[in-house]
Amino acid sequence: SAVGILFNTGAGQHILKNPLVVNSIIEKAALRRTDVILEVGPGTGNLTVKMLEKVKKVIACEIDPRLVGELQKRVQGTCLANKLEIKVGDILKTDLPFFDACVANLPYQISSPFVFKLLLHRPFFRCAILMFQREFALRLVAKPGTKLYCRLSINTQLLARVDHLMKVGKNNFRPPPKVESSVVRIEPKNPPPPINFQEWDGLVRIAFVRKNKTLSAAFKSSAVEQLLDHNYRIHCSLHNTEIPENFKISEKIQTVLKNTGYSDKRARSMDIDDFIRLLHGFNSEGIHFS
Repeated sequence: SAVGILFNTGAGQHILKNPLVVNSIIEKAALRRTDVILEVGPGTGNLTVKMLEKVKKVIACEIDPRLVGELQKRVQGTCLANKLEIKVGDILKTDLPFFDACVANLPYQISSPFVFKLLLHRPFFRCAILMFQREFALRLVAKPGTKLYCRLSINTQLLARVDHLMKVGKNNFRPPPKVESSVVRIEPKNPPPPINFQEWDGLVRIAFVRKNKTLSAAFKSSAVEQLLDHNYRIHCSLHNTEIPENFKISEKIQTVLKNTGYSDKRARSMDIDDFIRLLHGFNSEGIHFS
């Protein structure tokens, strides 16, 4: 047993110990015999061992060499050993392997970058079942007009279907974390929406800096105007378009906002279709965000 290991809570090490929760996660992942599973943060392997019984292979990524040792010891000499591949290192710094599904009790501080690494990963995987801090999970599924709705919500929902599966109280972990947790299912949209994600994120980022401001106000920031002016000039030189002497990017921006009908709208209440229309409005006037 792992009694002798002192967990490094700074690295987000909270081991899921309740077998009912472990079984529930496995059930929700709808694993198949032929699956290759990517597991991030296997800890001492409570989830790993259960999955190894059901799938072709588990690739477990763990940053802490001590826990890797525990995990290896746990399967040594069993018929499960040859189904387990362990990668030691930081998941954010490694290329993801090929996998069918991802199951992770993530260190909470890497939640956001990891979600986007997953969503932009190719080839597509079927689904990810991920444990997050409760508030982060609620942001992922938040709808326009609600308090937690933010850039994370809309970006995730653009690229995937997201469902909140269950709440997991802190006493299901050893040591108990300071916050409540939730399990979320993420299924990437395949094919993905026909949108340049860099551009999309550039637009959404500007709109959500102050999600309660009108777009007209958000786009009056000098940093935003400089960036879009720069991009516009590049666009014009690529297309051999003459820029008039008295050209002002600020006027062009406000015209696009007015013509699309979004001047007085606020990011907090805009949905994916709104942002697609707005991006199209800017792009068709030669204004780009990436």
